[in-house]
Amino acid sequence: MTLKASVTNKGAVLLGEHVACDGFDEARPLRVVTHIHADHLLGLRQSLVNCEAVVMTPATKDLIDIMRSPLYLMRGNVKVLDYGETLAYDGERLSLHYADHIIGAAQALVEDSNGTRILYTGDFRIPRTIIVEADVLVMEATYGNASRVRSFPEEVDEVLVSLVRKGLRSGPVYIFGFHGKLQEVIQILHKAKVAVPFVVPERVFHFCKVCERHGMRFGRRLMLSQDERAQTMLRRGEPCVAFYHVKSRRYLAGTKGIRISVSGWEFREVCRRTSENEYTIALSDHSDFHGLLRYVEECRPKLVLTDNYRSGDAFALAKEIRKRFGIPAQPLPS
Repeated sequence: MTLKASVTNKGAVLLGEHVACDGFDEARPLRVVTHIHADHLLGLRQSLVNCEAVVMTPATKDLIDIMRSPLYLMRGNVKVLDYGETLAYDGERLSLHYADHIIGAAQALVEDSNGTRILYTGDFRIPRTIIVEADVLVMEATYGNASRVRSFPEEVDEVLVSLVRKGLRSGPVYIFGFHGKLQEVIQILHKAKVAVPFVVPERVFHFCKVCERHGMRFGRRLMLSQDERAQTMLRRGEPCVAFYHVKSRRYLAGTKGIRISVSGWEFREVCRRTSENEYTIALSDHSDFHGLLRYVEECRPKLVLTDNYRSGDAFALAKEIRKRFGIPAQPLPS
C-alpha cells in the first residue's frame, strides 16, 4: 500500500498529509506532542512558532507548564484534545487515545479522506493501553529485542512496597527515578498505606500536584524537602520516603538509609542489590518485547513502521513482525 507514514531523520513521526508527532517538520501544519519526555519534545519551540496548531492532552499541557514555565506554550497556538476527541483538518481527522505511560501520554490516530487509519503509538505499556485498530501502524521499539522480556510484571509493586517497609524500620528510604515514574511509586506506596511522610523537592511536588489534578492519588503525606521539618527528619535518619530525580542521585551520596533506583532496564530480577544499601527495582513504563508484539497482533495493521530514531531495537522488532505475522514491517529512518 502507499506509504502514508514515516519517521524523519530529525525524529518527527509523520502521519497522513498534515500531522507530525514528537518532532518538527516544516511542511506539516499540525504538531502532536504525545507526552512530556524529552525525546518526544524535539523541535517544540519551532513547532510553536511555525505550526498552525500544536496538539496535546490537557495533562501534557499542564506538565509542560511546570517543566518549561506557563509562558513557554504561549509562543504558539496550543490545541488541547481529550482522549477520543477529534480535530478535523483539510480532509483528515486527528484524534488522541489513551496510552499507559506517563500521565497524559497519548497515541495519535489520523483518518484520511479514503478512510485509511494511520496510528502512532508513542510510548506505551501493555496491558492497560487501549489498542487501536489501524491500517498503518508506527510504533515505539524501546524493548524491541527478544532479550527484553520480563516474566514478573505482577510482582513489582509488592516487592517495591516490601523493600520500602523493610528500609523504614531503620530510617529513611531514598527513591530515585524520572518524572512520571516517581509519581507512580508515590501512588503505589499510598495505595499500600505506607504511613510515613513523603519528602519531595519543589519540582517533584509541583509535578505531583498536576498529576493529582488529572486523577492520580498521593494522599496528604507530601512534604517539601526544603521544609525545616523534612530537613530535620532526614538529618536525624527518621523514617520517611524521600523522592528525587535520578540526576540528583550523585549529590545525595552518603545519606543515611537505603537507596532505591527504579529502572525499566532490568529484565532478570524484580529487585537487584547493587551494594550494601543500594537496590534497583525493575519498574518500567514501556511494554517489553512480548507486549509490543501483542499490540501488533491485536491492532491488525497492513503495514508497520518501527521508530528507529529513538532508543530501542527497531530492526529486530520489524524482523520479528515480518516473521511472526507476515505483515510488511520496516524500521525508519533507515
